[in-house]
Amino acid sequence: MSGALLVCGTASDAGKSLVTAGICRSLARRGVRVAPFKAQNMANNSAVTASGAEIGRAQAMQAAACGIEPEAAMNPVLIKPAGETSSQVLLMGRPYANATARSYQELKASLEQPVLDALSGLRERFDAVICEGAGSPAEINLRSRDLANMGLARAADLPVLLVGDIDRGGVFAQLVGTLAVLDAADQRHIAAFLINKFRGDATVLAPGLDMLHDLTGRCSLGTLPWREGLWLDAEDSLALQAPQLAPAPPVGADTLDVAVVRLRHISNFTDVDALAAEPGVGVRFTRSAVDVERADLVVIPGSKATVADLQQLRADGLDRALLRRARAGAPILGVCGGYQLLGERISDDVESRAGVVDGLGLLPIATTFHPNKLLRRQSGTGAAAPLGGAAVSGYEIRHGDPQPVAAGSVAGEPLITTASGEPEGWLTGAVAGTSWHGLLEGDAVRRALLRWVADARGRDWLPGDVPFAAVRERRLDVLGDLIDEHVDRDALDALLAGGVPEGLPTLDLHRRTTACSAS
Repeated sequence: MSGALLVCGTASDAGKSLVTAGICRSLARRGVRVAPFKAQNMANNSAVTASGAEIGRAQAMQAAACGIEPEAAMNPVLIKPAGETSSQVLLMGRPYANATARSYQELKASLEQPVLDALSGLRERFDAVICEGAGSPAEINLRSRDLANMGLARAADLPVLLVGDIDRGGVFAQLVGTLAVLDAADQRHIAAFLINKFRGDATVLAPGLDMLHDLTGRCSLGTLPWREGLWLDAEDSLALQAPQLAPAPPVGADTLDVAVVRLRHISNFTDVDALAAEPGVGVRFTRSAVDVERADLVVIPGSKATVADLQQLRADGLDRALLRRARAGAPILGVCGGYQLLGERISDDVESRAGVVDGLGLLPIATTFHPNKLLRRQSGTGAAAPLGGAAVSGYEIRHGDPQPVAAGSVAGEPLITTASGEPEGWLTGAVAGTSWHGLLEGDAVRRALLRWVADARGRDWLPGDVPFAAVRERRLDVLGDLIDEHVDRDALDALLAGGVPEGLPTLDLHRRTTACSAS
């Protein structure tokens, strides 16, 4: 088999990432050398490759579905929103520019060739490349210089599988409408449909699918049923609005309640996925001071706008709730930006340009932001008691450099000793912080931390025995099973092998009418 396919969705969170991962898993299990690709990703959930490149976590997850190491070519353009109007743009895993929504449109011309080169390189090295679109191809206001949807399909001559989310309702209008607003040359590439998140008996859709074919000349390749818990490595915060799975029954007598502060500019919230995989551990995202005070563990995750999120914490009264927790000896864990805002001060002339800002004062550290972003994988040993001397690993994505305050006045101890013998992170009382993302994916360190939380809270909680890596593999297999069991694999293979089908009809909505006028 050889070829490539672009998976687009009628809207964000329609299921593009999971469908792409499912197709990758299905092909890999059949012995196909397959790789994922997303030309342009807007997400603050990211991962670091072995070469030190930063890409979207969804593409790292899709690479895992393929059974291969992630690399920069799988996500050549990553856009990380840093506020309401500005974003950091990374090209091939490295910071490239800061842009507004308008200036990014002008930047696209310089990004197109690197994107096409990255895809071409993957196609030369793999039997199949499963590409994922961004947002929706029906965002016609952004069609000019499009890099990720129909612009990519046209430039690379890719067939497009269009995914619609039936759980939101109106799936047939989503699919037909998306097709209809495209011009004829773009419509030519929309080869087939796929319906996602269906609850109930799929045979009741048959009349609608027949009408869909009559209207468009395109077939549906299948209907994927609704499945709970398919939230692995979500790429944007829309996933946080979905109900989370109830935790598995506890091994011990008690459960643990983990409250994750939902920062406005939250990043890498997938760091807590591994906590939720432990039996008897409930994880929820919240902005409630009541939740923060009552939880057994509070996690303050990463942020792409640390100073702005610190200001919002104060406005919401969460600073006082965190102070009361610390005084009561109730555990708090800050990760990356969450670690930085727990310190005494932040000096930021890079991200927020706010200068020196007082932190929450719960850890004796001071953070200085530097123009160059630090991107690397790390390993070491848990140095402080909560980590139990366990082997640890993670990755860093940061401009901020947290350091203990002046010698002699520092209370507490380093949380980790790196493989090179350097201190990393800090622990003071029940407040801990680290710059390392992915730390909690290590089974020994995660369970040591949770046992420390249980002891501090007087809970009879015991860890599970299933490795988180096995949980990930199981979830990826579920995605592959969905494709194998509910998608016409022969038709899918034909699209990959044959490319864009010939003779597909065009829906003509492109007739000029009188212009709208403002009322």
